[in-house]
Amino acid sequence: MYKGDRSSNKRYMLALIALGVVFGDIGTSPLYAFRECFSSSYGLMVTHSNIMGILSLIFWSLIVVISIKYSTYVMRADNHGEGGILALVALLLGSDNLRAKYGSLVFFLGVSGAALFYGDAMITPAISVLSAVEGLKIISPATHSYVVPLTIVILVFFFLFQSKGTARVGSLFGPVMLIWFLTLAILGVIWIVRAPGILWALDPIYAINFFINNRWAGFFVLGAVFLVVTGGEALYADIGHFGKVPIRMAWYCLVLPSLLLNYFGQGALLLHSPEVVENTFFQLIPEWGIYPLIILATLATIIASQAVVTGAFSLTTQALQMSLIPRVKVLHTSSEEIGQVYVSIVNWIMLGATIFLVLNFRSSGNLASAYGLAIAMLMFITTILMYLCAVYIWKWKTSIAVAVTVLLLIVDLAFFGANIVKFNQGGWFPFLIGAIVFFIMYSWSSGKKLLEEIVGRDEISFKDFLTEHDLNEYPHVEGTAVYMSRNPRGVPTTLLHNLKHNKVMHERTIILIVTYVGYPRVPWSEKLTIENVAENIYKVQARFGFMETPNVTRILVQLTEHGVEIEPEEVLFIVGHTTIIVGESKGFAWLKRKIFAFLASNVYSITKYYRIPHEKTVEIGVQINI
Repeated sequence: MYKGDRSSNKRYMLALIALGVVFGDIGTSPLYAFRECFSSSYGLMVTHSNIMGILSLIFWSLIVVISIKYSTYVMRADNHGEGGILALVALLLGSDNLRAKYGSLVFFLGVSGAALFYGDAMITPAISVLSAVEGLKIISPATHSYVVPLTIVILVFFFLFQSKGTARVGSLFGPVMLIWFLTLAILGVIWIVRAPGILWALDPIYAINFFINNRWAGFFVLGAVFLVVTGGEALYADIGHFGKVPIRMAWYCLVLPSLLLNYFGQGALLLHSPEVVENTFFQLIPEWGIYPLIILATLATIIASQAVVTGAFSLTTQALQMSLIPRVKVLHTSSEEIGQVYVSIVNWIMLGATIFLVLNFRSSGNLASAYGLAIAMLMFITTILMYLCAVYIWKWKTSIAVAVTVLLLIVDLAFFGANIVKFNQGGWFPFLIGAIVFFIMYSWSSGKKLLEEIVGRDEISFKDFLTEHDLNEYPHVEGTAVYMSRNPRGVPTTLLHNLKHNKVMHERTIILIVTYVGYPRVPWSEKLTIENVAENIYKVQARFGFMETPNVTRILVQLTEHGVEIEPEEVLFIVGHTTIIVGESKGFAWLKRKIFAFLASNVYSITKYYRIPHEKTVEIGVQINI
């Protein structure tokens, strides 16, 4: 087999797997999106012109937002092969010129976008599973009372399974979603052939006439039309796992055609039977096929939920490496795939939030009112950041970048404006979650910066340290002491405290500074910078990407390969335990510092996070007033 053939086969396989991870969310939108356009809250009649107008809006929304904006434009902005809102922020802040002018704006927008994602991630499992289970009502209205309990049972088992990792079932995601998308297409074609005139809705004139005829009601129905593109941001977020070509291949060759055929099939069904508007999706199939379709839809929604939950875990890991949140426990569930992680605190918060949403809203129709507003805001933020990327990273002419940005902003603002009316109907929930997450990230990052400034005042340079201390006067004990440090320029306060109180040095001292760079991963050949600052005293800077979790034990192994003689059995790790005391301050500044102090006192153990053997660790406590 030629190399090109092997490369093609790999792309096909990645495209297949991407069907579940990347397109799970957008792929389950046909369960509720088209139906919601005719919700009683919009007051639209089920007429030929309205059906054609809504289908035209759906078609052009998928083309403009997904095919043009994300697939063609946004996916170009990869950060060394990684995507997503925080990867984009890291890419932008890597430009000195941009950071000097717009660093604060980029940080604010990036953190806001990341925070909004969590709100959306909590709604997706609830609305997806609810919409699948609601198919039971088509068979018998008496099953209505079982929909909410059954949905909660499915969600509980789903979140309980997360700690086992997705590696075991990941290989099934693609084939199941392949069957799902083929089913969507077949169901759509069955009805399109009965009313082939429905395909005239591809003409944008139907969308224009829809707005003219329905005026404000036509505009606000964009809030329901927007549901067909939610999940589109996953194309950008997951390029690091699959690559651009497999994702685009899956979108253009299968996902987009299947979605369009199904939406147009639902439209053809409504032309034939307007009375089934309350659940158009499950009415596409005869009654004998509803049970198998419910099972398949439930599997598809679980996969869609898995994709968004996995995205929340990955985003948390990126935020952690970028010092936006305190240390949390991150479990790697696969020894082969770096991106497969489990974050327990995020998992349980999401479980609680999804159960709350199901109990509070009780139907996918009600939940649709809460869905979309946060994602519309996230898409708006992405467009703004992409303008900065086009000008400062790609060096586009300003006029071209402005033209592209204005065209995309018109679409973004139209969707956001149509969704804003959902705020009182449930749209407040993702914004509340986003506001809480934003405030935590903002408090933590500003507190960390303040703490580093305070600690930096007390730290002295290595030159001054060696001048002030004759290390030969101190007794030397056997073994190697490894001091964990934040500051690459100064001597760790833990070393100063140890020298001051214990008056002893180890025969070998390593000052280990772990830093993070603005790209995903650093090869081990480039990870370590070793400086021999004095006899048997080494300053080691270990650089990690924002998609990596440091492993101190492996770092020490690498040091031996660089000629630093270390006996693992004789290594003692000395780490600092900082107690934050909030001084006198007022208002917002006091609140920020109180939150930072609370978070700092409850961070995940540094020894567990860096995989340091606890039996070989000594903690030195330090109190710092902020």
